[in-house]
Amino acid sequence: MTQTKKQRILQIGRLLPQLESRLAEHFDVHLLASEADPAAFLAAHGAGFEGVVTSAAVGIDNATLDALPGVRVISSFGVGLDRIDLPHAAARGIAVGYTPDVLNDCVADLAFTLLLDVARGASAADRFVRRGDWPRGRFPLGRKVSGGRLGIVGLGRIGRTIAERGTGFHLDTRYHSRRPVADAPWQYEPSLIELARWADFLVVITAGGAGTRHLIDAEVLDALGPRGFIVNVARGSVIDEAALVRALQEKRIAGAGLDVFEDEPHVPEALFALDNVVLLPHIASGTHETRQAMADLTFDNLQAFFAEGRLKAAAG
Repeated sequence: MTQTKKQRILQIGRLLPQLESRLAEHFDVHLLASEADPAAFLAAHGAGFEGVVTSAAVGIDNATLDALPGVRVISSFGVGLDRIDLPHAAARGIAVGYTPDVLNDCVADLAFTLLLDVARGASAADRFVRRGDWPRGRFPLGRKVSGGRLGIVGLGRIGRTIAERGTGFHLDTRYHSRRPVADAPWQYEPSLIELARWADFLVVITAGGAGTRHLIDAEVLDALGPRGFIVNVARGSVIDEAALVRALQEKRIAGAGLDVFEDEPHVPEALFALDNVVLLPHIASGTHETRQAMADLTFDNLQAFFAEGRLKAAAG
């Protein structure tokens, strides 16, 4: 019996071991990072690849994509698309798949983890106890969350899930985005500055990329004010990190909960000394269940494209 030839897939960076094993079982996969000279490898062998698998953290640059003239599909593990030039891919007729929806709950959960932590000082209180400070005095009072005002920057799939979480805390919720969302039950605020001025808690969950770079700048932080908290579970580039550090140091805002940074995995050392900021290593989707669901959809996008000519979840 004639064996069907496997499609040749270029893997840009490392992925979950179980996803790599599944891909290798069904496709002819080559890891670009295993090459001592990736550019030379692509020049010699790039024309033989039909697909690319990558991640939101790594993406694929245009130079690499241009060295792959036979590629028809990109499947990315994650929802961030700021490291893939979608118009460039579209001009080539390349389909781009990603993994939306399956991580909405975990990202929303972590947004509230950060919000509650920084408002109530949970991580700071943990350090207070571990240092042996409790016998010498009381830990400072925190900020009540329930019944407060929640501002959401970006009401996409995850933004809506965060807003829904807010109902359990009886939060008055408003949102800012490029345009009103037709069926959203929450009030739209056309001015980001005014949303920040109104909110007790400002949660950032807009897309990354050039269009939102430093959307949250010193002016927005000053509008948030000394009683306002900011949470970022979007992309580090959305916040002007230098301005945020200054605002936290000078207590011009009350605090911040950060899962993402401008130059990951590097975090400004000035933040390490501050108790009014909670720092996490980009783990919003980091649960066994969600990462498995993301891996499954990454694989399913490739399989569906080659079998049926369509993606399970297409970007754009």
